[in-house]
Amino acid sequence: MKKLALLGALALSVFSLAALADEKPLKIGIEAAYPPFASKAPDGSIVGFDYDIGNALCEEMKVKCTWVEQEFDGLIPALKVRKIDAILSSMSITDDRKKSVDFTGKYYLTPARLVMKEGTAVSDSLTELKGKKIGVQRGSIHDRFAKEVLGAQGATIVPYGTQNEIYLDVAAGRLDGTVADATLLEDGFLKTDAGKGFAFVGPAFTDAKYFGDGIGIAVRKGDALKDKINAAIAGIRANGKYKQIQDKYFNFDIYGPEAK
Repeated sequence: MKKLALLGALALSVFSLAALADEKPLKIGIEAAYPPFASKAPDGSIVGFDYDIGNALCEEMKVKCTWVEQEFDGLIPALKVRKIDAILSSMSITDDRKKSVDFTGKYYLTPARLVMKEGTAVSDSLTELKGKKIGVQRGSIHDRFAKEVLGAQGATIVPYGTQNEIYLDVAAGRLDGTVADATLLEDGFLKTDAGKGFAFVGPAFTDAKYFGDGIGIAVRKGDALKDKINAAIAGIRANGKYKQIQDKYFNFDIYGPEAK
């Protein structure tokens, strides 16, 4: 009987290992072009806050994850055709996007800002933007905001495929400025040599109509993966892993206020 029990246990163990081996890894879509959230190291590997948070969530869920690079405006289409299983790429939670995908709760929240030549005066009314050329990433949450709000004040909105292309044209004087996530702009441009002589101007933009309820992880409609990721976010917030990753990149609380 003991031998039979031992054989049964071994068989179950082998079966479990085989099942894990056969289980498909979770494919996470990301655009690695926006430090400090996601960018490429000299060796070609992905680094950044989003990447580290994603790996921590996978560890918390005890699942194997692989990263799939994709331009930002192609992430939701890739999710829909099952090229990826989730989007973890600083994507704002908005009502418009909720029509296409489901979102987890936020994993961080920062405002949008304008960057222009240092000393440029921009009031809360934004009327000083009349005739200015403002670059914005096509397909981003800032795209619609720029067209509807900044464009209404007479700014010419110029869409680009990537934020890095915008930085080049701002530095070269082909654009008067850009609007994007404040942390992204600070680390990706203002703290670099190319960003010298430029600064944040005007107010911080936080209108939920455009910027939603923070940055979340997108999954397909009705996918139970959402609940698993939400539990994992709560888990890494509780065990200190989130703060450990946050402190690696930021000297402030990027998560923002807790939901009421």
